[in-house]
Amino acid sequence: MARHDPHNTARYWNDLAMPGLSLMCADFTTQEFAPHVHEGFVVAATESGGAEVKSRGVVGRAQTSKLLVFNPGEPHSGWMGRSSEWRYRAFYVPKRAIDDLTRGLGTYRSGYFCRNEFGDADLIGRLLRLHGELERGTDRLRTRELFLEGFATLFERHADGNPPPPAAPRDRSLLALVDAMMQDRYGEPLTLDDLADQVGLTPFQLIGLFKRTVSLTPHAYLTQIRLARACDHLARGDAIAHTAIVCGFYDQAAFTHHFKRCYGITPRQYARAAA
Repeated sequence: MARHDPHNTARYWNDLAMPGLSLMCADFTTQEFAPHVHEGFVVAATESGGAEVKSRGVVGRAQTSKLLVFNPGEPHSGWMGRSSEWRYRAFYVPKRAIDDLTRGLGTYRSGYFCRNEFGDADLIGRLLRLHGELERGTDRLRTRELFLEGFATLFERHADGNPPPPAAPRDRSLLALVDAMMQDRYGEPLTLDDLADQVGLTPFQLIGLFKRTVSLTPHAYLTQIRLARACDHLARGDAIAHTAIVCGFYDQAAFTHHFKRCYGITPRQYARAAA
């Protein structure tokens, strides 16, 4: 069980001058991230300490000398490992913002990161300075320039690959059917048998389908859908306890547990940032 530590904190906020951009400052001593995905790009720079990070079946390390980058929809997880502290700053950048940026660069595609760790001290320093200025809310013209310059450099230097080929057509069709069921009935206590029956598979075959197509288990995938819907509810000002129940969580405590393991902050912190 994670020990209580007043320094195990995170601050999350939306940047109103750049719609869709979210940021987080984290100072963790006990955090563990379950396998999860984000809709946009995630870029994180460590200020001190570190953590173990797993993506693409490989365990790497978050540290001050490495920039972490995850593509949209790319599953990843993390835990403290041998570290007693992990302080970092993260950008959550919607894909549309990067599409606009790369069109301005003349590439007309957002690019794809074939690795998740990059040793680029110059870029790490620039992004940390940008994050700090965004937090302080200083000159918006200046921070906009720094954002465009920093992320243009990131993509020009390191986004040099293409996304992996899509799953087989049959797998994509089966996943779409199960996804539609989850999206429609996420608030219900769905079982593996319910989902497998929807597409004529055994529960074991269903688990294999999800691992081949999205690299998550059915439960983790459904939890992501529930958490995404919960974010919508919280952003509208709905109560946390109500949000937990309508989104399919057993109770508020279970909801908070899953939310923090995915996003690193509590539902209450998210609701405050959204407000």
